[in-house]
Amino acid sequence: MVTFLPSRPGRLADVPSFDRAIGGAESNVACALAAAGHAVKWVSRVGADGFGDHLVAAVGAYGVDTSGVRRDPERPTGIYFRTATDRATDAHEVAYYRAGSAASAMSPATVPYRDLWAGRVLHLSGITAALSADCLALMRELTRRRPGRPLVSFDVNHRPGLWRDGSGAEILLGLARGADLVFVGEDEAAEAWGLRGADAIRAALPEPRTVVVKRGSAGATVLTREGEDSTPYSDQDLAQDTTHVTAPDTITDMPALHVDVVAPVGAGDAFAAGFLSATLRGLPAAARLRHGHLMAAATLTVPGDLGTPPARADADRLAGLDGRAWERLRLGPGWTAAIEQEVRTR
Repeated sequence: MVTFLPSRPGRLADVPSFDRAIGGAESNVACALAAAGHAVKWVSRVGADGFGDHLVAAVGAYGVDTSGVRRDPERPTGIYFRTATDRATDAHEVAYYRAGSAASAMSPATVPYRDLWAGRVLHLSGITAALSADCLALMRELTRRRPGRPLVSFDVNHRPGLWRDGSGAEILLGLARGADLVFVGEDEAAEAWGLRGADAIRAALPEPRTVVVKRGSAGATVLTREGEDSTPYSDQDLAQDTTHVTAPDTITDMPALHVDVVAPVGAGDAFAAGFLSATLRGLPAAARLRHGHLMAAATLTVPGDLGTPPARADADRLAGLDGRAWERLRLGPGWTAAIEQEVRTR
């Protein structure tokens, strides 16, 4: 979607002007991964309009391959407006204008599978499933276990306002169980499923090889079953779909960084991108979590949905700090552009 960011804090009714940007969970992840040096393709639908032109150009400017984006001559590009306030507060407002949008027309018949199967990882979001019945059918097809599919990464992204009939929680649980790697916030798991704590969440998601539980400013936990989770399931795994469920979990916790937050929107997508980047590089679980936190910090310290990630060498250096030094890091606005000056300890 095209995102309109307020020029100053306040109610949508009171904000006099907005700055145009880009947004959307999957495109956010795609842009962050491309900026981190990975080959990424974004598959979507936008309108044959000016906003669609802007989205394709802006996402492409990050180095993302946009050849999988289809233009819809009959439906508009989705847009949304939001306040500058934290989503967790009562003052936060979001106004979506994407009913009947080009993206809502995605379906198993309109999305080319050669694009989806081309990479090592296919990243999906629960938000897409809420856009239309066709989008939900597509998501169910993409999370169906089958030989030859790439590793399927799924960010639950529970947004109750998008599920007016209240069906979202059950649907998202079913989609998550079909993925190989699941990202879910501890708070959204409690809201959607009444689950509290990583153990309860894992018990409800026995099938995915890896479950990442995000705990906000407290940090994150990854639960990984035996097997290399940077590669997709083998045909044998898929044929015997319950064999991997009995394997024990390796559990890794990692505290979050101290960050001078400018705006929290997009941090979850950035965390997923950082974790996936480290996964693609074959780094261990602790490093994957740290790279997630670093990428999230890059977005938390800018006003929009996308931050500039640190250079890979800088990210690796920070991710390699000992535990005490990691916990003493404090990151503020501009830290990725001038890392030696902006990274400080307390």
